[in-house]
Amino acid sequence: MSTEPGLQEGPTDLPPQASPSGIAGSELLPSVEGEFQSAEHGSPKARSQWALFRRRFFKHKVALASIFILVAIAILCFGANFFAPYKSTDQDLLLGPVAPNGTHWFGTDELGRDQLSRLLYAGQISLKIGFTVAILSTIVGTTVGAVAGYFGRATDQALMRLTDLFLIVPDIAILAIALEAWGHTDAVLVLVLAGLFWMYIARVVRGEVLSLKEKEFVEAARASGASSGRIILRHLVPNIVGPIMVNVTLYVALAIIAESTLSFLGFGVQPPQSSWGSMLADAQGYVGTDKSYLIWAPALMILLVVLCVNFIGDGLRDAFDPQSEKNA
Repeated sequence: MSTEPGLQEGPTDLPPQASPSGIAGSELLPSVEGEFQSAEHGSPKARSQWALFRRRFFKHKVALASIFILVAIAILCFGANFFAPYKSTDQDLLLGPVAPNGTHWFGTDELGRDQLSRLLYAGQISLKIGFTVAILSTIVGTTVGAVAGYFGRATDQALMRLTDLFLIVPDIAILAIALEAWGHTDAVLVLVLAGLFWMYIARVVRGEVLSLKEKEFVEAARASGASSGRIILRHLVPNIVGPIMVNVTLYVALAIIAESTLSFLGFGVQPPQSSWGSMLADAQGYVGTDKSYLIWAPALMILLVVLCVNFIGDGLRDAFDPQSEKNA
């Protein structure tokens, strides 16, 4: 009986075909372990949005350096009781103004007060005003903008006209009048500044909510019976956290500059409290004299903090924007 070429008659004792890895063919069934190994050594694991955000933010070296500098300044200022060489109220009238030296690194003022110590204690007021105003104004602005954008119609018109009314009010004039009426305390200054800064973030949030509320995931949440408050808090606000965080950093810088401007004009915090702006106001008569060193320290601190906050805002903007050129 003839056979086809290449085929043999009779039984053969061939071993089962082995795979390149040495595993028998009958053992090449899919398994959970094999799938995990394939995912581990093959395609990369999917990252969460926060993991991608951290990865992009850590690429922004200037923003990271700004965070470390800002944290160091905050620790030194709020820990002034431990780091300041003198108390903020310590005076030496016989010493008078002394240029920077080994004993007084930033010199002393006309009352013999150590400038480095005053700088650290004054930073508590400036930083507290900056961060508190940013947080309060962001909460108010985000709430107004989200409600106006989500509900629309009469609610949107009423809230946006109120926002426009606050936008046309001259900030410095209102601040000066409010401080004269209610007192020159840092609490009043924080509340008034927060009441004047919320409008910008409200308009930003409203625009973002208007574009998001027609998306499929919002329609699905509404169809599932979710309340308006839940949709705003759980679905809309988390998707616009990028613009919100960037505006928070900008508000910190704006609040510190506004407080410094008011203190320079004489409407800020009053003695015995002091801020970097009030230190500038006290030293404004020494411009162009041998005591001009009293100006440089508070001015440089304001500049350094504002630059750090702006660089952090740039880093957050790039990290929350996946299409940014820096993330390509």
